[in-house]
Amino acid sequence: MMPIPTSQQRRTAPSEIPDKLYFRIGEVARICEVPAYVLRFWETEFQQLKPNKGGTGQRLYRRRDVEMCLRIKRLLYDQGYTIPGARQVFQTEAREFRKKNSAPELPLAVASSNHADAALSKVKKELRELAGILASPIGSPRTRPGRSTRPAEKPTGLFEL
Repeated sequence: MMPIPTSQQRRTAPSEIPDKLYFRIGEVARICEVPAYVLRFWETEFQQLKPNKGGTGQRLYRRRDVEMCLRIKRLLYDQGYTIPGARQVFQTEAREFRKKNSAPELPLAVASSNHADAALSKVKKELRELAGILASPIGSPRTRPGRSTRPAEKPTGLFEL
């Protein structure tokens, strides 16, 4: 005859989640070792737990929903949290996750160097020249604004023709 595990042994035994896409509420209840009505109640208390409903209205839990149910069960049954306390744990974790994964703020440049200013001025000038070339009519000879029609001896910019 096999010994019957105590409730404490059942709670701490790791539950194996089968490799499936969806689980029905009966399967999740069996995995979590709680009645189906408890799972339905948890749906009303924890906004993170939202199983899909099939065409027949039956709840279809995904793997992450099953993991959430197991987590809720550990918090309530093993660690002794109340439902509002477990809710607070999830809110704190979500806040920390958002804080950790938010975009880092870029430091503002206090003072720019003369070299950077000169380089930006040169790029601006070349972009204006390029815009002038592109704005000229198609049939006219392509010349740079403010320069003669004879070609330059040595190109100096990034956008030389």
